[in-house]
Amino acid sequence: MSLSKEEIMSLVKELRIKTDAGVKDCKAVLLEANGDVDKAVKMLRKRGIAKAAKKSNRATKAGLIECYLHQGKIAGLVELACETDFVARTDDFKKLAKEISIQVATFPPRAINKEDLPQESINNEKEILRELEKKAGKPENIIDKIVEGKIEKYYKEVCLMSQFYYRDESKTIENLVKESIAKLGENIVIKKFYRMQLGE
Repeated sequence: MSLSKEEIMSLVKELRIKTDAGVKDCKAVLLEANGDVDKAVKMLRKRGIAKAAKKSNRATKAGLIECYLHQGKIAGLVELACETDFVARTDDFKKLAKEISIQVATFPPRAINKEDLPQESINNEKEILRELEKKAGKPENIIDKIVEGKIEKYYKEVCLMSQFYYRDESKTIENLVKESIAKLGENIVIKKFYRMQLGE
């Protein structure tokens, strides 16, 4: 399929609105995708995640602390780190920190990653799930499979990086962070979070 210069520029504009990617990257993937914007969005997302993986070991010594306060009753606080003060001062980085603080306030996580959860609490959760499946009369040989599936679902509820992003359930917080790493060109790490609710 051949596209006119005007059609390409129109599609580039649409793709930039959807992804915030640069003009050059948008044009390249649109040509590869034969003008299919949805396909181009997926291609840009995959490439961003690949770029992010390469940056994941770089030291993060700059960043900021962001807070979201909901009606004076619920607060989400996050420490978001990056490599340089230059990136920490960008609107994109500040926006990411704000979005994560809203996520923390809205969907209370217990840990950043599943590796941060105490093994004892995971074992306890598995034991409770096992007992529930036994009481439900499930055959012994499939209980472990059911429990593992439910534990994965549990991680998606209690681990911040595994949670679905509150604005777009097609991506997780981990996807959101990786997209920002690809866009800003630096490693970005959620160092700490804290949630506070009136009366708790």
